[in-house]
Amino acid sequence: MPKFDIIAATGCPTGIAHTFMAKEALEKAAAERGLTIKVETHGQVGVENELTKSEIAGAKAVVVAADKDVQAERFAGKRMVSVGVSKALSVEAAGKLIDRALAAKGDDSVAAAADVEDEVEEKESIGHIIYKHLMNGVSHMLVFVVAGGVLTAVSFLWGITSFDSTASDYNSFAAMLKIIGGIAMNLMVPVLSAYIAESIGKRPALVPGFVAGMIAIQGLPVNAETGMIDAGGAGVGFGFLGGIVGGFLAGYVILLLEKVFSKLPKNLDGLKAIFLYPLFSTAIVGLVMLGISGPMAAINTAMMDFLKGLSASGAIVLGLAIGCMCAVDMGGPVNKAAYVTGTAMLTEALAAGVGTDTYNFGTNFMAAVSAACIVPPLITTFAVVVGKKYFSQEDHDAGIVNLILGCTHITEGAIPFMTKNIWPVMPIMMLGSSIASILTIMFNVHDPAPHGGFLVLPVVENGPLWVLAILIGAVVGGILFVAFKKYDFEKNQKAAPVAKPVEASKAAAVEAPKAEAADFVKVENVFVAEDFASRDEALSFVSNQAVKAGIASDADAVMNAFLAREAEGTTGMMEGFAIPHAKSDAITEAAVIVVKDESGVTGWDTMDGVPVNVAIALLIPGAQAGTTHLKILSKVAEALMDEDFRATVKGSTDAAEIAKTINARLV
Repeated sequence: MPKFDIIAATGCPTGIAHTFMAKEALEKAAAERGLTIKVETHGQVGVENELTKSEIAGAKAVVVAADKDVQAERFAGKRMVSVGVSKALSVEAAGKLIDRALAAKGDDSVAAAADVEDEVEEKESIGHIIYKHLMNGVSHMLVFVVAGGVLTAVSFLWGITSFDSTASDYNSFAAMLKIIGGIAMNLMVPVLSAYIAESIGKRPALVPGFVAGMIAIQGLPVNAETGMIDAGGAGVGFGFLGGIVGGFLAGYVILLLEKVFSKLPKNLDGLKAIFLYPLFSTAIVGLVMLGISGPMAAINTAMMDFLKGLSASGAIVLGLAIGCMCAVDMGGPVNKAAYVTGTAMLTEALAAGVGTDTYNFGTNFMAAVSAACIVPPLITTFAVVVGKKYFSQEDHDAGIVNLILGCTHITEGAIPFMTKNIWPVMPIMMLGSSIASILTIMFNVHDPAPHGGFLVLPVVENGPLWVLAILIGAVVGGILFVAFKKYDFEKNQKAAPVAKPVEASKAAAVEAPKAEAADFVKVENVFVAEDFASRDEALSFVSNQAVKAGIASDADAVMNAFLAREAEGTTGMMEGFAIPHAKSDAITEAAVIVVKDESGVTGWDTMDGVPVNVAIALLIPGAQAGTTHLKILSKVAEALMDEDFRATVKGSTDAAEIAKTINARLV
């Protein structure tokens, strides 16, 4: 069975885009470092590419990038770093996580801190822990919301009262769809509560979690005549907010009971699981939930009144709030907060019935949320089509794919575009989403389905106007995005190195034959017999040689660029190799300088602890940071995985042979 240098687990609340974007970024980052990796994904279809016990045992380090429970206890004792999935959506960010994991110390708490900054992050990670538990509940809840909401919405195709046997438009099939959809929607809060609890207390917490969720939707039953608590009475539910409280309560009650019952004999473990935990946890959680039903119902009502108050302030205020929340992190916690609020409002709307004020407000709110989520990917599609020459081929292809993602209500496709230029791309996305939300509210659009994008258009009231609102938001945002990319493109063009004078070019042509385009390594830039006292001395030597060779204009600027990259994470690899790289405007042409030190450079951290004997230094002009840089780096990293390549470069003292060997891999 193959062993992997790095193993990883990724997972986002919806299990759609973030999960697999993080997987791809981690795989690319590992390849750049010459490392093997296996990434386990926790998506909506379940766990894929599952890690085995032997793979976990054989790995050097673990990266967990997830906002849901991925059973991190499996990795106890391993070098590990654990962050939210949004921290691993770019190759650069994923690379930093891998470096941190390799530099971490293994311990029983499966937490690792590579430096002071990381220690601060770990101390603050309680917020991420709470968010992870919450999102575990949300991810399980969403599928119930989507299935129930869409089925309920489809039932309206036969008429808005087609489920009512006394109505003139009654249809038995529509009535059955409404019943099935209603059951699925009613399970929303109990499932939310149960899986928040399960994330905290594992399987024993499911029972009290489900009970807490049911109490949250039913409230404390009171007899209308006596005013006393009565099992046959009626209560006021306190919605998904109560489900969240109940989920955390149930989970931590289980943890408390585990401590209380820890003194019992080992042979009573079966009794604890099947009798003691469910009995005591359900009683405790149930009593607490019933006891707080009054205050929780008041809080829930106040929150709904606040949202309705925003609506009373005008479509602009409410639409701006919805649009900014949905686009600020595109599928992250703020986006999910807006979406879950929308589904909660929709649940109340469907329960209230068509024609009521609650129905009109809830479905209008949901339509605005959906519009705001659809717009960002469509902005990127518009931009890569209209401003094609300002985007790389990779971005262009991603933007075209985003047409499908956007139309089906998957916002995350726009994330790679935003991470490259958070400013001003994030405000552009927020503006486009806000415009769509505001117009949706103004156009009085009503969406009784919580997901699906344009697939649910047949059930959307004023659907054509909804599409128009979304297109306006996408076009405005797209125009601004193209304008920014045009400005950025022209700025980089001006910063590109100026061609050498004709006389100098002619002289060079006389002195030496013209190098091939792929010959980034010139023989004169290969130094095979150096002796460096430290990493910084080696990097300083390369920086000065770059100036002497006409590759750079300022040795100090190049040195600073090298050191800045080393500060992000060592470029020392394995088996005596390092790939330092500098990106700077002081570098005038892309090139590679190779230095060899047979005795080994000390003070240069490597992944296997072996001193660096060969440094393949990459020098990249600032304007080519995202293109030539990545191309050369990925090819060098790939070459280092080849045993023959390593042996030739490390064993040879012939500069020409070394240059030829490396150039052959950069084609």
